[in-house]
Amino acid sequence: MAVLAPVLSYCVVNTNGREDLLACLDAIERTHPGGVEHEVLVLDNASDDGSADAVRARSGDIRLFALERRTGKAENDSTLMREAKGRYCLLLNEDSELQPGAVAALIQALDADARAGAAGAQLLDSDGQAVPCAWRFPGVGTALVGALFLHRFFTVQSKGNETRAVDWAQSSALLIRREAATEVDYLDPDFFVYYDECDFCKRLVDAGWHTLFVPAARAIHHDQLSTDLSAGLPRIVEFHRNRDLYMRKHHSRGAALAVRLLTAWSYALRALAATILPNHPAPIYWTHTRQALSPAQGKGLRPSS
Repeated sequence: MAVLAPVLSYCVVNTNGREDLLACLDAIERTHPGGVEHEVLVLDNASDDGSADAVRARSGDIRLFALERRTGKAENDSTLMREAKGRYCLLLNEDSELQPGAVAALIQALDADARAGAAGAQLLDSDGQAVPCAWRFPGVGTALVGALFLHRFFTVQSKGNETRAVDWAQSSALLIRREAATEVDYLDPDFFVYYDECDFCKRLVDAGWHTLFVPAARAIHHDQLSTDLSAGLPRIVEFHRNRDLYMRKHHSRGAALAVRLLTAWSYALRALAATILPNHPAPIYWTHTRQALSPAQGKGLRPSS
């Protein structure tokens, strides 16, 4: 009997998130729609917490890729999509938990729109509250909007209850048409973490595809970003470094400089306000200010070669 090719490939990337990863895999099993042929691929990014062994110990057919040296999120997602056999690839972080009906809604959205290259779910925080997860592409205009503290009104696009076209959506739960990913050569490995999916969606647009936001698809994203500056500093470095990389790749050097200045301005105002407002992390805002001005400085998450 011929084996049917999967419609869907779940592509999960994990870095030292053993318990979150197991919860993610449980959610896949619990919420997968019946009748949809699928496969599950897990890339363990050189974890030292026993994540790979925990996957090996699970029942079920999971294709595990256990790295010995840590690599970036864009490269890891691309590795899984290149190995995937499904028509669609659902990118998931290890700390993402799909909710009932999410996968069916994402597949339906791409099935109904032949030029949609990707579809993002509505992300929820650990308390089940909706969080912004789709935005306009970065540029001088969006940076100016951010400097005026109007970001949530004019830049955030994950709004409403109807499926809609957006510029880009977060890859914590992002369904991608493998044909489109192949056409644009997957995600750019120069983006170690942050803005990798933004750059990917921009290249989809340049190739004649677009991205959808699907509010009927919901996934909890247990974001682990720390308010401890010593723990969070490498991520702050990566955030600004990769946004600057995006600006220099898709815009002019002058535009990249303008975005750095406008972003630093907005964080400096937050830092000043945080000195008198309770429960606001002034040191983190000042760090963002400095990093926005000089994105090349500091040590990020990329291992030393």
